[in-house]
Amino acid sequence: MSPWIMLLPATGQPVGRGLQALVVRIVRVGLRDEDWKMGDIVFTLTNRRWAEKCVVYAESHDQALVGDKTIAFWLMDKDMYDFMALDRPSTPRIDRGIALHKMIRLITMGLGGEGYLNFMGNEFGHPEWIDFPRVDQYLPDGSYVPGNNNSFDKCRRRFDLGDANYLRYRSLQEFDQAMQHLEEKYGFMTSQHQYISRKDEADRMIVFERGNLVFVFNFHWSNSYVDYRIGCLKAGKYKLVLDSDDPLFGGFNRIDHNAEYFTTEGWFDNRPRSFLIYAPSRTAVVYALVDDEQEQAPV
Repeated sequence: MSPWIMLLPATGQPVGRGLQALVVRIVRVGLRDEDWKMGDIVFTLTNRRWAEKCVVYAESHDQALVGDKTIAFWLMDKDMYDFMALDRPSTPRIDRGIALHKMIRLITMGLGGEGYLNFMGNEFGHPEWIDFPRVDQYLPDGSYVPGNNNSFDKCRRRFDLGDANYLRYRSLQEFDQAMQHLEEKYGFMTSQHQYISRKDEADRMIVFERGNLVFVFNFHWSNSYVDYRIGCLKAGKYKLVLDSDDPLFGGFNRIDHNAEYFTTEGWFDNRPRSFLIYAPSRTAVVYALVDDEQEQAPV
């Protein structure tokens, strides 16, 4: 069981440059990822008032405090203690966890709002939980709450994990940096163009446009799709600009990054054009429209 915790703070109506209100909605999907509903994911991430600016994040202190776990620890659990080093074989649980951790963060950033926040190491999949030093105490109702003997053991974050080039945490951190660079270059989070063209429960596929980018998520645990058609708005040539399956991000290198994708006319998924892609299992891939000036610019 791997709950996906998504926190979506709605900023409410702005007052000057500040925020008037902060409304936190927590959605816990206590299901195996094989049972996740694509429609539920999309609805949760887009269920806000039109044009209301939101800041989104995949997890926060409410989840990571003692008694709960970080997303990475829910996904990979005790395997994180023994199989995150690159000098030893991975496990199916680690492979699954790393793949889904990247997909969860990207789809939250891609659909959830206009701003994105990390939380204390989740950018590289920090394991375990946070626990502040506590003593035993009795509440006013007489109930007993055990402490932790004022321990500082879990009262810290190991940011060195994300910088260690011999650990798999490094690949998760590299992916986080790539997401930020994607937003910096294309500004998709502040684009007013957003269209969800596919949420296929059978194929476990989610496809949406934001700005000039097309996001493709294959949540299926085993099915990869060859010549999979996805709809788009603008005609032209598309290129791959972010691939969660890149070896740099701990992936399996199943997509050719030099491939070019040309649109064909004709309505598909309520879009006027479409193109064909390869969509490996448990991957998130982003395609960008290539304009003539960008293509001819010197490297």
